[in-house]
Amino acid sequence: MTGAPLARGARAFIGVLLRLYPASFRTEYGADIRAMFARRWRQTATVAARATLCIDAVADAVRNAPLVHWDILRQDVVFALRAMRRAPALGFTVILVTAIGIGATTAAFSLADHVLLKPLPFRDPERLVKIWQLPRGGGRLEASPANFRDWKEEVSAYESVGAFNAYSANLVGAGDPLRLDGSSVSGELFGVLGVSALIGRTIVPADDRVSAPATVVISERLWRTRFAADPAVIGTTVVLNDAVRVVVGVMPRTFEFPTRTVDFWIPFQFAPEAWVYFNPYLQIVARLKPGVSRAQALAETRKLTEEIARRISRDPDGGRMSANVIGMRDELLPQSRMLLWGLLAASGALLIIACTNLASLLLTRGLARQKELALRAALGAGRHRMLRQMLTENLLLAGVGGVAGVALAAAYVPTLARLVPSGLPISDIPGIDVRLLSMALAVTMASAIGFGLVPALRTLQHADAAALREGARGGSSRRTERVRGMLVIAQVGASVLLLVASGLLLRALLRVQQIDPGFRTEGVVTARTALPLPKYEAVAVRHQFFDRVLGDVRALPGVSNAAYITGLPMLMRGMIWTVSLPGREQLSEFRATVSLRFVTPGFFATMGIPLRAGRDVADSDTQNSLPVAVVSQSFVDRYWPGQNPIGRRFAALGALRGERIVVGVVGNILWRALERNSEPQLYLPSQQVDDGAMVNHMPKELVVKSSLPPASLVPAIRAIVARADPQQPVSDVQRLSDVLDGETAPRRVQVRVLGAFAAIAFLLTAIGLHGLLAYNVSQRAREIGVRLALGAQRRSILAIVMQRGLALAAAGVVIGAALALVAGRLLQTLLAGVSPTDVVTFAAAVGLSVLMTIAGSLLPAVRALRVDPIEVIRAE
Repeated sequence: MTGAPLARGARAFIGVLLRLYPASFRTEYGADIRAMFARRWRQTATVAARATLCIDAVADAVRNAPLVHWDILRQDVVFALRAMRRAPALGFTVILVTAIGIGATTAAFSLADHVLLKPLPFRDPERLVKIWQLPRGGGRLEASPANFRDWKEEVSAYESVGAFNAYSANLVGAGDPLRLDGSSVSGELFGVLGVSALIGRTIVPADDRVSAPATVVISERLWRTRFAADPAVIGTTVVLNDAVRVVVGVMPRTFEFPTRTVDFWIPFQFAPEAWVYFNPYLQIVARLKPGVSRAQALAETRKLTEEIARRISRDPDGGRMSANVIGMRDELLPQSRMLLWGLLAASGALLIIACTNLASLLLTRGLARQKELALRAALGAGRHRMLRQMLTENLLLAGVGGVAGVALAAAYVPTLARLVPSGLPISDIPGIDVRLLSMALAVTMASAIGFGLVPALRTLQHADAAALREGARGGSSRRTERVRGMLVIAQVGASVLLLVASGLLLRALLRVQQIDPGFRTEGVVTARTALPLPKYEAVAVRHQFFDRVLGDVRALPGVSNAAYITGLPMLMRGMIWTVSLPGREQLSEFRATVSLRFVTPGFFATMGIPLRAGRDVADSDTQNSLPVAVVSQSFVDRYWPGQNPIGRRFAALGALRGERIVVGVVGNILWRALERNSEPQLYLPSQQVDDGAMVNHMPKELVVKSSLPPASLVPAIRAIVARADPQQPVSDVQRLSDVLDGETAPRRVQVRVLGAFAAIAFLLTAIGLHGLLAYNVSQRAREIGVRLALGAQRRSILAIVMQRGLALAAAGVVIGAALALVAGRLLQTLLAGVSPTDVVTFAAAVGLSVLMTIAGSLLPAVRALRVDPIEVIRAE
């Protein structure tokens, strides 16, 4: 009675071990192995002997099963290579289609992952937040030093709070003078971010005391290029803006905070008089305590800020300030986020087209080999063995295509760098890391198995004796045609979706490029000569430099004008200030905001900004003359609508307290961006400011209007600046037209990428349609021959082929247009006013689809017309 259960257990045991071997091996040798194991089982009588037998069986299976799999795999790979040599064109097409789909998906996913998903390079980045000061009139501002202090000391939700601000400086000493972008930081900032130095140390709170030695931390890039990666740089001194600072640390190459261009960090060292509320210029980063939510931090921060605002406000209702708390990655603009998701969706549509094309190609390949497989089946080959072999061939082709796709993605990813937002502290070029390679591998395998398994099964299903008969036909052909027709419809639909999306974005790009920025770019070259402090703290000293440079530049042949301004449009977007208007006291100070710049005479003429009324600033507008201002037309329209502004007075607050008289009105400029409204503009004479006041607003951008090419103009400008001050670097040399082009660069990249996707989809769809119709003609050759023999006109045969193609295209266009309507509404934030149902774009997409159908149908139609009815009937 005890022997039977043991026998059943033994059979189950050997059955499990046989599962480790391939199915074909089990079919051929399974019975022999079972019989051998059963015989040895019966020959053993003790439990120990049978345990030893089981252990030997397991060891044998573990040792031999991989060898059997490897041997079969080797045979299948060799066979697959032979099959590819017999039909190289088809194999190459499968590899190319796979590479296109995998490459597009990998490149798009690498960008989206880099910007939207990959954790920021800081300790526990999910606990990092940014705090913004909110004015009552709307928008957001940087924080004042006093608010920074209050949030750091009185909000219990934060573990630590740090501040930073952009700070550029001239590096002088060994080598040519160099202009560097840097950042002033509070002593807590590096601790908040949770980062350490590569060598040396970071800035700490002790460095932030006014009495502390002047220190600096440099980037790995500056350490490598300027100091030859010398570890002995720690403890040496450098001169930044005429201030001697001790190098205390070098940051890792991956640390790119707050932007990718920063090369040094210095401590703020706040003076006692800096702790005021109405001077917002600090950006604030805080680390939440463990277990504290962002909502809790927001509530506590906002409550404290509004209480302080009511306490210090002169307004009865108070509340001139509030606060907002957002995640570090939430700084990303909605347009940038939608752009990336749209790119990822477009790559997915292209992947669908590639995969459906792949399925159609593999189905064609299987049908072409149906007689071969039927013969092998008749000779005793098992279905499992043939299925495995076909899947191995598919995986081999897809694997080669996947490797090529990853190579294409790696080559194309740098092109997408323009789409990485500059406001995030991450590198500009996404990397192809293990995660992305794993994703590419998964997509490749899924494509090969998912879109190769069904064609393989359908092929093997009809690999029987009937398939050996010449001219055998049946329902399988019609079913195959229906399947391929559905694949073509899906391709046409996805193609129309991409055509419409890229068309809408192209129309948006053209509309943005037609926006008038308010200035002329032709022949204007810009260069930055940011003057260091305290050397140029006195207004008279820096104007000696301005006068000498401008005088010599204007004397150059071909130069018609030149001037200095605080910052260029599009590149320096902020510079927001507040003004008080007599008789308009009901306006909150934070609502009467302007964009303020200091200029030298001739700036408006150099930039082609029209003078609407009054005069330009003049050399006679000095510290000792009546304070004046030039305002934009938008300033007049907002604050003195319908009135003559010349001679009117207003008061600038903060460091510019005191009344000023409007002496001129100029045209509006789009300072922030081509697609964003700008605040009213206020231009002040560069000499009408106190020494040491508003030093961050001093003119630093040189603009030159010239008929000379930049290649000959720029060296002359550098020589002039060097004569005026040999230690003064010239940086950021560029044409003003390039500045304007930089505003539309992300849109151009997006249009190029989606346009390339749409073109590839268009081509693949045409190929898929051609393949289907060619197969249809080959399957209906007998029918066409009989029709022709019975007197049918060749144009009716042509109509049959063309109608089939147009019917499939029409179905795909309807589906694609419906999807495009949905996609257009999702992309509306990127369309710059273009309607998501733009008739011209949809008509163009439909027209291209018709052309694609005609192109894809042409060769099969010609082949149908060339059918010889006599040859067809004779073959039958």
